[in-house]
Amino acid sequence: MIVFERLMWLQNRKIPPAKPFFPMEDREEILSAVGKILESGMLTLGSYTKEFEKEFAKVSGVSHAVAVNSGTSAIEIALRALDVKQGDEIIVPTNTFTATAAAAWFSGAKPVLVDIHGSSLCIDLTNVKKAISNRTAGVIAVHIGGVICPQISEIRDLCREKGLFLVEDAAHAQGCTADGRAAGSFGNAGCFSFYPTKVITTGEGGMITTNSESVANKAKVLRDQGKESFESNKIVAFGYNWRMQEISAAIGLTQLRRLQEIIEARNRSAEIYDQELLSKNRMDGQEVPKGQVVNRYKYTAFVKRGIDRDEFKRRLAALGARCGGEVYWPPCHLQPAYQEFLGVRAGEFPVAEDYCARMVCLPMYTQLTAEDAQYVAGLASTVLRELA
Repeated sequence: MIVFERLMWLQNRKIPPAKPFFPMEDREEILSAVGKILESGMLTLGSYTKEFEKEFAKVSGVSHAVAVNSGTSAIEIALRALDVKQGDEIIVPTNTFTATAAAAWFSGAKPVLVDIHGSSLCIDLTNVKKAISNRTAGVIAVHIGGVICPQISEIRDLCREKGLFLVEDAAHAQGCTADGRAAGSFGNAGCFSFYPTKVITTGEGGMITTNSESVANKAKVLRDQGKESFESNKIVAFGYNWRMQEISAAIGLTQLRRLQEIIEARNRSAEIYDQELLSKNRMDGQEVPKGQVVNRYKYTAFVKRGIDRDEFKRRLAALGARCGGEVYWPPCHLQPAYQEFLGVRAGEFPVAEDYCARMVCLPMYTQLTAEDAQYVAGLASTVLRELA
C-alpha cells in the first residue's frame, strides 16, 4: 500500500517554475515588524528602509544603497542621476527585459541595441566597441540568470577609457560575485530587483547601489517626487513616487539574512541538473566563468539545435514540471515596439536569436529538493530522447 501511494504521488507530482522562500520563523518576524510599522505610523522611508539600505550596501561592497519601488524604477533613476540628456545614446544588449531598454527611452536617451556574447547571454565587448559613437553616454551591462557578465571588467575599463558611464542591470544578481567583487559594484551604479520570482524578494521593490555620493543623493531626490528631502516640500528636480514601503523593507531584511543559505541551496539543485543533463550532453549550459559565485536565479540551459524548444516545454509541463520564463525570448529587437521605434529587424543580432530561441529555464527555487531536481532531470532526459 505504501509503495502504491508513493507511485501515485510521483505520477501526480507538480514542480512549479519558481517559488518564494519564507520559512515560518521569518513569517513571524515579518508579522511582528508589520505591527511595529503600523503602530509607528511611518509607512514609507522609515527605519526599516534605512536599515535595509545599509545592509544591502554591505553585501554589495558599496558606499551607498537607495531603496526604490521596483527594479525598473532603479534603472531609470540611475540613468537620470547620471545626468542622461536628450539625444544621448545608451548601449544595451538586445537580450534583456524591456525595462532595461525602456528606461533609456524614459530618461530621454536612445537605446542602441547590440548582440550578445554566446552562451553567457550577456553583452559582448566587441559589439560595444563597434556601437560607440560621439553621442554615446554610457553602457548598461545586464547580468543574466544569476551570472555576472563575463566581460564586465573589460567593459568597465572601456567605459573609463571613453568617458562613458557603466550601469549594471543586476536584477538577477543578488549575492553574486566575480573574483571576490560583488554585482552592483563594478559600474557607476547597480540596479537590483526584488520581484516575487527573484532570489530574494520584497514583493515589489528595487535597489540602486553606488560608490558615488552624488548619484546616491540624486537618486533619493528623484524617488520622492523631486523633493530636496523627505521632510521638505521644496521641489529641486522632477521625480516620481518611486519610494519603497516600510513593510517591503522589513521583508527584504529577513530575506537578505537568508541570502547565502538561499544561494547554496539553489546551487545544490543546479549541480544535479549539470550532472544529469550537461555532463551527459543532453543539453548545453549557460557559460559560468571561473571565479564567480552565482546565485542561480534561473537554471538556464539550451536544447540542441533541431529540438523544438516549445514542444520540449509543453511535454515537460504535461509530465508535471513547468519551466520558468526565458531570459529573454523574444529579445528586444524582435519585439514590435522596438522594431517600430528603433527600426531593428530579425536577423540583425544572430547570436541572440540562436541562443534565446533554444533557451529553457528549468524549475529553480530554494525549496527544490535533491529528489525534486533528480525528478525534473529525469523527465527532461526522457522528453529530449523522444524529440531527438
